[in-house]
Parts: sequence; C-alpha cells; structure tokens
Amino acid sequence: MSVLVVGSIALDSIQTPTDSVKDEPGGSALYASIAASFYTSASVVATVGADFPEDVCPMLEERGIDTTGINIEEGETFRWSGVYEEDPNKRRTLLTNLGVFEKFRPELPENFRRTPFLFLANIDPDLQRDVLRQVDSPTMTLCDTMNFWISGKRDSLTQLLKEIDILLINDEEAREFSGEISVLKSGKWLLEQGPRYVVIKKGEHGALLFGPSEFFSVPSYPVYEVVDPTGAGDTFAGAMIGYLSECSNPGFHELKKSLINGSILASYCIEGFGARRLLSLTKDEIESRKNSFLEMLRP
Repeated sequence: MSVLVVGSIALDSIQTPTDSVKDEPGGSALYASIAASFYTSASVVATVGADFPEDVCPMLEERGIDTTGINIEEGETFRWSGVYEEDPNKRRTLLTNLGVFEKFRPELPENFRRTPFLFLANIDPDLQRDVLRQVDSPTMTLCDTMNFWISGKRDSLTQLLKEIDILLINDEEAREFSGEISVLKSGKWLLEQGPRYVVIKKGEHGALLFGPSEFFSVPSYPVYEVVDPTGAGDTFAGAMIGYLSECSNPGFHELKKSLINGSILASYCIEGFGARRLLSLTKDEIESRKNSFLEMLRP
C-alpha cells in the first residue's frame, strides 16, 4: 500500500564542528518520503518557493515518490540554519525564515485522498486536523509534533490526539505535554489522551513504544561518526509508516518491527549531510544493518 507525507520541504544551512553546508534540501516531508520509499510508494504534499532547486523533485521521482502535491509558490523557500556542538544532541538555531511555508494550507490532490497510510509531519495541529478531514478513512495515521505547538496550541493538539493512531514525540516534549517528569508516566498519560499508540523518541538512546497494555524499547543503532543529525527523527517516522504500509494488519507486533526499521534508516541518515546518505542508500545495505542490529538485540 502507499504512504502520504504532509509536511515541510526546506533549505537548511548547517554547521558542525568539522564541516558546513548551505541551502541543503531538507525538511520533514523530504526525509520522511525518502525513507518510506524504501518500503512502498510515497506521495508528498508540501510547498516551496520559486528559488527551490529544480533538480530535487526529479530526484525524488526517480525513487518512485509522487511530487505532484509539492506546490511552487512565488517567494522564498522555508530556510533553517543551525549549529551543532561536539555533542550532536546539542544544537543552536541561528535562523528560521518560513518564507512561503508561513501560508502553507495543505490541499490534497483528489488521488491522494484515498491513500491508506498517512504521516502528518510537524506542522500546525489545526492544519494536521484539516488534512485528516480530507483523507478518506485512512488505515493508519502517524503524527509528529513539537514543543512550539504544545505550548501555543495545546487545545488543538489535545483534540488531534483523539483522531490519530500513533503519536510521535521526543522525550522532552512528552514531559512538557504531560507535566510528568518520568518518561514512562508521560507515555501512559499521552496514551490516555486518545491515540492507539505512542512513540517517544530519545535520540541516541533509542525510542519507546506504548500500547494499551504493551510496552517496547528499542535502542539506536550505534554510529561511530555522526556527520549531521538533521532529519533523523523524520527519517525514523518515514521508515516506520513505510514499513507498516506493507503489513496486512498492523498491530503492536508490527509496530515493534517498524521501530527497528526506523532506527536503521535514521542511523544511515546521520552519516551524511542532509538526505545525501539516504539517497545513496541501497536495500541491501538496509538488510545488512538490520541483520546486524537484530543480532545485537538477541540475548
């Protein structure tokens, strides 16, 4: 089955202790759709400016990603600039220029409205709820969010949790939203707000999966040299929803496997700037690392 990704496409300028790039194609929808394309066909809804590089959409289309939902508007593409410290978990934002993304109002092409698996990347929860109203009875919906919406649009985000299947959130955001210090209590509280499952990302420490009566923890795949952590979380999400779309009746067992696949794809993402490593990645490399990972997890 296919996957629809709704989110941002951006141009990122990134500095690390060893190197830097300027106007590197990025954004949640870019990373997630590339990751999902390793498992299934993917479609993207996003907006970019007239300054967006012309070679990016053909590059995505070569991977079987439908880009007809990417609107090119007059104005500048969403730009983000940041600096990572020696500890790649710590970064400082230098610039956020929303450009045409500021007026992003997702309108799904008619043929996208029947897509069974949906990833709502990190955008305004009001827009996420509007997209849900445009989709015809999706099989599974995965939704990401951030602290900006937790503090600024809490009521809308709380309502959204009643309408989705899986909430994806990091540990800091989970604590802020729930008011709990414990990540485990945060996960339980979030689950009580409405989603069928909750996934809490913990960066280099892996991720936690909460179900109605089940729990699962997956570590991150160890990467000795982190080049650029940007997009790892969106890559994780894209691999999750992509894997789930190929399951006949995805439940908790399949969710566990989707987290393992998410960890594998994210580990490749951080080995290069932007989406470069993902674009050079092969399915054989994914299977090789997955087998190695499963061997590590075996007692």
